[in-house]
Formats: sequence, C-alpha cells, structure tokens
Amino acid sequence: MHSPHPRPPNIAGELALLLTLATLWGASYSFIKIGVATIPPVTLIAARTLIAGLLLLVIMRWRGMTLPMDGATWRRFLWQACLNSVIPWTMLAWSVRFLDAGLATILNSTSPIFAFFLTLAITRHEALAPRKLFGVCAGMAGICLIVGVEALQGLGAQLVAQIVAVLAAICYAGAAIFGRGFKGLDPMAPAAGSLLCGAAILIPVSLAVDRPWTLAPSAASMLALLVLAVFSTALAFVIYFRLVQTLGSVGTTAQAYLRVPIGVAVGVVFLGESLTATAWIGLGCVVLGVAAMTIPARKAPTVMEARPT
Repeated sequence: MHSPHPRPPNIAGELALLLTLATLWGASYSFIKIGVATIPPVTLIAARTLIAGLLLLVIMRWRGMTLPMDGATWRRFLWQACLNSVIPWTMLAWSVRFLDAGLATILNSTSPIFAFFLTLAITRHEALAPRKLFGVCAGMAGICLIVGVEALQGLGAQLVAQIVAVLAAICYAGAAIFGRGFKGLDPMAPAAGSLLCGAAILIPVSLAVDRPWTLAPSAASMLALLVLAVFSTALAFVIYFRLVQTLGSVGTTAQAYLRVPIGVAVGVVFLGESLTATAWIGLGCVVLGVAAMTIPARKAPTVMEARPT
C-alpha cells in the first residue's frame, strides 16, 4: 500500500548532500589560504566570482532558465553581490593571509548570530526566545575568547585579521536579510546574477591594483582557485538550492554549524594547523551558539499536520 502522506525522496541521500555542502564550504577556507599564498586577495576573489558565475549561468541555460533583464532586479543583484561576495570574500581572503584557515572558519561562521542582531534591530520580528538568547551569548562568548585574548595582549599581529573575519560574517548576515527580497525568482538566478555582478566589480579593481598579468601564481594556488570556484562555490550553490527544496530552508541551515568542525579539521589535517586551548573552547561555544540559533524548535505534533515540512 502507498502511504497517503508522501515522504521526501531518499532522505539519507539528502543528508549526505548536506554533509557534502558543509564539507565544501568548510574546506573553502583552506582553499583560500592556499590561493592567497601567491594570488592577491582581490584577484583571487575576482576569478572565483567570474568562474562560478559563468558555471551557474551554463547550468541555468541547461535547465532552460534565463536571468531577468529588468534594471531593478540587477540593481538588487549588485547590492547582494556587495554583501554576499565582493566585500566579505575579499575581507576573508585578506584575513587568512594572517590567520590559520581553522580560526577563520570559526570566526566567519557566526553570521546566524549577527543575522539575529540585525533582524532584531531592523525588522524586529524575531522574539528573543530563551534558546536564541543562549545561542547569542554562547556565540559571542566564543568570539570574545578567540579575539579578546589577543586584544588583552595588546594589538596582536592577528587581531586586525580576526576582526576583519568577524566583519565578513556581519556582511553575510546582512546578505541573508537582504536576500529575502528575491522570493519571486528561482534561487539560482540571484546566485548567478550576484556572482556575475561581483566579477564585474572586482575584475577592473584587480586589473588596476594587482596587474594580474605580472603575477606568477604557483600551481597549488591555481588549483586551489579552480577547486574553490567550481566546487566550493558553483557546485555548493547547486547543492544548496536542491536542499532548500528537499530539506527546507531551516533544515539546510544545519550546514552552518556542521561546517565549523569540518573546516577546522581540514586545516589541521591538510595544512598542519593547530588551535590554542582558548580557541578550542571558543570553537565549542560558537558551534553551540550557531546550533541553538539554527536548529528548529521541536513542536508537538497536531492532528492538522498532514506531512513534514
């Protein structure tokens, strides 16, 4: 007999995709670290946005989709690009020149916490529930443990880079709120459109500032750039949009706290990094905080519930 309430197809496969997405985004910090070793941050991110944007455009064409042509939508793509890629990715690429990839992963993963702060300040529709209050406190405690210890020792060599990594997370939070305005579009359209806008902004800056034709990037940096653009950006976006359809937007946010330990582990295993005892405690606080902010609260099932959302 067929169940009257259809279940999501192959939930184990969707969860495997969720883990893949967390791995792709968690490992991206290590790819950036390898890339900026011989490629300046602006040029690295310009190439990342261009390659990923063109790939998404090809995928959209393959799916029979086209980008909108009206100026108002492209202006929104431009703003989204600034908040979601141009500013934060460049900040992050600059900061990992001075930080371990694992440390950057922890600090940059706090965007759900800052999204809550921004929502509370701007739209004010988020109630300060006890669990979210705990999440905010735990996440901020983690940041203070990592950044604060450095600050107490004076203006440490890594302090500015740590602050920049946190500022990038605040940009992501703003992008998440601003991105709600694209509800009428297939999610791949603002992703491709904003990436192409980001490339349009960054390529002229790269040509003027870095003069990329004078660079001599290593093979490792070039490979890291390609993996970053193709897998951690274009493929990750495709997986993300699929998961939003199958697991829902709330379920997909699980990658926010899964990618933190994965990103740290990739840096430890492949780059030989290590965290201080304080940073490990900060890691635990951040994971707890982000999980509290993103894991949906359990609701008692009601008679009216027809199927899982």
